[in-house]
Amino acid sequence: MRKDRAQVFVYNRTKETFLAFRVKIADSILSMLIGLLGKKSLEPDSGVWIIPANAIHTIGMLFTFDLVLIDKDFKVVGVRELVRPFKITRPNFRAESVLEVPAHTVFKSRTEVGDQLVIERYEARKPTKSDSLDAMVELTQQSS
Repeated sequence: MRKDRAQVFVYNRTKETFLAFRVKIADSILSMLIGLLGKKSLEPDSGVWIIPANAIHTIGMLFTFDLVLIDKDFKVVGVRELVRPFKITRPNFRAESVLEVPAHTVFKSRTEVGDQLVIERYEARKPTKSDSLDAMVELTQQSS
């Protein structure tokens, strides 16, 4: 995963829930091979989006996680909850990419096959003085 690449967030438009806010993109041979290897866990609201992929392996992994299989139109075509270490998932030939997220994310977000996802670049920015002034004006107007 390239360090200079911005992260993406994943939103379930169908259920109006977020799956993750800080998802790294794995789209090179090296980043796909590494994936989550060597990590002890996934941070809450984080994940790895593997492109292209229709299956994964967890050989060498140290923790359990959820898996969302996504087609080219960002529609969910498969989910696997609580994927344990040292497993190989069966390929889903409708899937174009795979999203690895913390355990229980699929349950919490109510994500299921057929749901429409939105995956977009997330770029955090520092608040400016004008943002602070706008917020103060808005608060003043609300209290009046």
